[in-house]
Amino acid sequence: MDYYRIKGGKKLKGQVRISGAKNAALPVIVASLLADGETVLKNVPDLKDIRTIIKVIEYLGAETDFNVETNTLRIMVNSIKNGEMPYELVKTMRASVYVMGPLLARLGEADVSLPGGCAIGERPVDIHLAGFEAMGASIQLEHGYIKARAKKMKPATFTMRQVSVGATANLMMGAVLTAGSTVLENCAMEPDVVDLGKFLNKMGAKISGLGTERITIEGVKKLSPVTYTIMPDRIEAGTYLLAGAITRGDVTLTHCVPEHIQSLIDTLKESGFTIETGESRVRIAPAKKPAGFMIKTLPYPGFPTDLQAPLMALATTIQGISVIIETIFENRYTHVGELRRMGADISIEGNTAIIRGGNRLMSAPIMMSDLRAGAALIVASLAAKGVTEIRRIYHSDRGYENLTEKLSALGADIRRVKGGTF
Repeated sequence: MDYYRIKGGKKLKGQVRISGAKNAALPVIVASLLADGETVLKNVPDLKDIRTIIKVIEYLGAETDFNVETNTLRIMVNSIKNGEMPYELVKTMRASVYVMGPLLARLGEADVSLPGGCAIGERPVDIHLAGFEAMGASIQLEHGYIKARAKKMKPATFTMRQVSVGATANLMMGAVLTAGSTVLENCAMEPDVVDLGKFLNKMGAKISGLGTERITIEGVKKLSPVTYTIMPDRIEAGTYLLAGAITRGDVTLTHCVPEHIQSLIDTLKESGFTIETGESRVRIAPAKKPAGFMIKTLPYPGFPTDLQAPLMALATTIQGISVIIETIFENRYTHVGELRRMGADISIEGNTAIIRGGNRLMSAPIMMSDLRAGAALIVASLAAKGVTEIRRIYHSDRGYENLTEKLSALGADIRRVKGGTF
């Protein structure tokens, strides 16, 4: 397998353009199945997960043309051929469960294998299923498949037992062609959900309340294909901001939305880093003497769980104690063991991580366990003394477009090496 070889100690400097948001693009691509004709999506990142979801919609009957030079994806839908999504297509990515909404809306049936994805704890799809049941679908679990049937979807008022980005998106897609008024309560307010709603509304849907806890969908008879530009990736933006911070560099993000990472910006400012923001740019400059911090991961607009791991890497380099409380997933400290191998002093008490920072990280052979844990190891390696080799980097291919090229342009000493084992 390929691996990263990173020589740490280089202060990053320069500008980096932020790519389109993976977590917005995935449901938008699936939502294109709701309208016959050609949908054109711009600013689509070239990632492993995007390639997987393209295979998913092709299996269901769509024709696609992905121009990676312009990040433009064309999707032609004439009809949906079948309502079954086999395990081989969904085993690597949880977002494949998104097909349930469009399939139930258009066909009244969906057979979807229970999804896979990052091993970061229990992420049940029961909220999705309870919502579809409230909208008139019958749900059976047979031989590893979710089998959903609905002769006619009906409007409903449904309150999610906990905030779920995936369930909010899926139920929105399931409701847009359902006659009547569907009300979703305790909705996710993430920008990725808002972006999906904007896309659906441009297609002719009638969705209100986007970005709030209560979303109302007035069903329409038909949606039409459109041209749409995917929003910037806030998690990629946050990761590069943290890469600049940990190397005490001077990095400017372009083509981003500062508001989407405000919780991270606030944390870095409180620590002592200099942050400047513009309409679509963020610049970080070194802190004279950064201070420790305390954060708790929360649904948007709180601190994003997807940036918890790379933020912890930064904390290991800051003198004093930092505290991170993970409230979203129960198994999202898989990067801690690898950071300890690099010399980090981190203790875990339940869902709380206590980081005693200040000692310089040292290079070590380390291994990614999931996408965001992998980001932490890359960020840590940029500051570590010596040459670090990181394995299982296929995880980072799922969420970071042109990673080595972007970091190299900022002055990092990073290479992707073909093959090799420890």
